[in-house]
Amino acid sequence: MRLRGSQESVHLTYCTNIHAGESWPEAQASLREHLPLIKARVSPQAPLAVGLRVAASASEALRDEAAMRALEELLGDDYYVFTFNGFPYGAFHGQPVKDGAYRPDWAQAERLSYTNDLARLLARLLPEGQVGSISTVPCTFKPWLTDASTRDQTIDACTRNLIAHAAMLWRLREEAGKTIVLALEPEPFCWLETIAETVSYFHEELYSDTAIARMVELTGLSAADAETALRLHLGVCYDVCHAAVEYEDAAASIGALQRAGIPIAKAQLSSALRIVSLDADSAAAISEFSEPVYLHQTMQRRGTDIVRYVDLAPALAARESAMGSEWRSHFHVPIFLESMEKFGTTQAFLKEVLALQARAPFTSQLEVETYTWDVLPQQYRGLAVSDAIARELNWVVDTLRATEA
Repeated sequence: MRLRGSQESVHLTYCTNIHAGESWPEAQASLREHLPLIKARVSPQAPLAVGLRVAASASEALRDEAAMRALEELLGDDYYVFTFNGFPYGAFHGQPVKDGAYRPDWAQAERLSYTNDLARLLARLLPEGQVGSISTVPCTFKPWLTDASTRDQTIDACTRNLIAHAAMLWRLREEAGKTIVLALEPEPFCWLETIAETVSYFHEELYSDTAIARMVELTGLSAADAETALRLHLGVCYDVCHAAVEYEDAAASIGALQRAGIPIAKAQLSSALRIVSLDADSAAAISEFSEPVYLHQTMQRRGTDIVRYVDLAPALAARESAMGSEWRSHFHVPIFLESMEKFGTTQAFLKEVLALQARAPFTSQLEVETYTWDVLPQQYRGLAVSDAIARELNWVVDTLRATEA
């Protein structure tokens, strides 16, 4: 939905990756079930924005004109789409995902083909005059890069495919008049993990003279226009949970992206688990969040020293030596929760980000993303999922208004 006041050019949505369903019939059924309930609680008088997650199998099904028309009819005048979550390619609920969330990575042709499909779908759904975005894997998963040769080959392939997608987005803009930004989403243990790494990669690879020359080859543009196209179509999705887990400084990290000229195509509004000072009780409580479906990268900080664990389970295995340290774990918890039993959340960091957005908007797209609802411990699932989504969206609106007041 379009926000009011100083945020009138900003759109707020939620990501439908919270709903299970990889096939298009399953995804369509989830939309029919949940969207009317959420709209009634959040935006009864105005169109509700929908951040679509369309898996690879569903994107293939939507190549069929009848299926695409059914989606357009479902959306009608009550809903609109400005962003896709193109991060998870395949199964994302009900079975172990873990590092499979990053497969295929951007070194693989399947990732390029899938994201091209999403761009064509979004171009058809995107309202006239509105910029669209597709959030995606930040190149690849660092633990897969076992040696320098593997690393260099993989990152080179990622860069080539990202530039090829940017060329496709430029052609789509020329043909359909729709502007779409591919938004790489920095995440713990990925190639783009910190904002500093992200700025470096964009400067040294995606916006480099080599990248510009490749864009010229693919599009026939002049060098100056090719650089403009790369900077228009390749940007960042700032996931607030990920940034908090990495102990980023909110203002400094957003400012670094802005100074580098990297568009923040959208911000995913999310919150992580936080233990201020680990003790036996908080370690026991957080162990309930160690589950088999998703990776929960966990960062332990003592002073300025940070120890990184690829998942919550290995962090818990080393807890005896970690007592008294701060922990932050990549588990997207409902953003309206300031604290949980025996520990807290990174909601305060999210409020910092929203305060920055309220004072000087750094993005036109805000998307609530709490996809872990199904694996939350039962005591935190007292609401129906539609009610929880509505509460999150309304919390964002209220928080922005309170900040502006």
